[in-house]
Amino acid sequence: MTPAQIQSIPFYDYRAQFLAEEPELAAIFRDCGRRGAFVLQQDLVRFEQRLAALVGARYALGVANATDGLHLALRAAGIGPGDEVIFCAHTMVATAAAIHFAGAVPVPVECGPDHLIDPVAAACAVTRRTRAILPTQLNGRTCDMEALGQLARRHDLRIVEDAAQALGSQFRGQGAGTFGAAGAISFYPAKILGCLGDGGAVVTNDAQLYERLAQLRDHGRGADGQVAGWGLNSRLDNLQAAILNWRIGRHEEAVARRRYLARIYRERLQELEELVLPPGPDGDPDHFDVFQNYEIEARDRGGLREHLQRRGIGTLLPWGGKAVHQWERLGFSQRLPYTEALFERLLLLPMNTSLSSGEVHAICDAIVEFYRK
Repeated sequence: MTPAQIQSIPFYDYRAQFLAEEPELAAIFRDCGRRGAFVLQQDLVRFEQRLAALVGARYALGVANATDGLHLALRAAGIGPGDEVIFCAHTMVATAAAIHFAGAVPVPVECGPDHLIDPVAAACAVTRRTRAILPTQLNGRTCDMEALGQLARRHDLRIVEDAAQALGSQFRGQGAGTFGAAGAISFYPAKILGCLGDGGAVVTNDAQLYERLAQLRDHGRGADGQVAGWGLNSRLDNLQAAILNWRIGRHEEAVARRRYLARIYRERLQELEELVLPPGPDGDPDHFDVFQNYEIEARDRGGLREHLQRRGIGTLLPWGGKAVHQWERLGFSQRLPYTEALFERLLLLPMNTSLSSGEVHAICDAIVEFYRK
């Protein structure tokens, strides 16, 4: 496919995703509507059971979104006012917001060359007030949870995982979200497993924490209907759960497709000295990556992005082009030089199951053209 033939390759085509499944999605909507099954129904229970099995956890609990999931998980784990929680600045602002609204103090630290939290930087940030580490399993890759686990045990810290982008990702054979007290997962429409709006879940292996989470998501009410304390309204909508329960059966296929497209990107672009690519799907036996995103480092990023835009190819700057601590109105005082320099080069290329292999080759052709002209 030549540049002149490319009409448009959007970063993500929400409409195409819906149209590809419209008959099945419409049938799910009619089924739930005809049963009057809208809030906390069996569709949600079945999905939670399948989700727990997929990640290798004892429990899964559907919530309104992953931000709520992180917030509730921190509260259920006993994190609150006066506590400090270490997190990586290369993440969505929602990660820090969950810490803030739990009443704790978010402490941003550097990421490493893998774009994930640097365990050494995390260790240097521990103080007498630190109570938890909140690693972000970013772009479909799980952090070095062995190093973070050792750090947590050494200082008696809780681990709560932001696994919003990592459903199906593994580190040394263990699923993202299952390494600590709890992990939060997102079902935003562009995720590997997405619904038709906002949605999320929390997974855990701790029975008491699960019971506490169940109360917190439903106004503080326990299984007996009695209010056991203050809670929120953060229930995963039953219609969305029914959609997710259907789509979860295709999750393995979606992951395989993303890994296939990532392999094309790597084979076509790995010789370009101007780029730093994520590890390939077969490049690291410790990691099984699901490639929620394809995040690269690019020399002359602005020029490359303009070139791709002229070719009809959509790209994205992670988090609007800033790490969390760089948003001045949030009040952070930290300076993280490695992360700040990295954000001058980061760029997300299209990565989703709506892409054809031909479109990925066309994207690669355009990138090669830019750097070889």
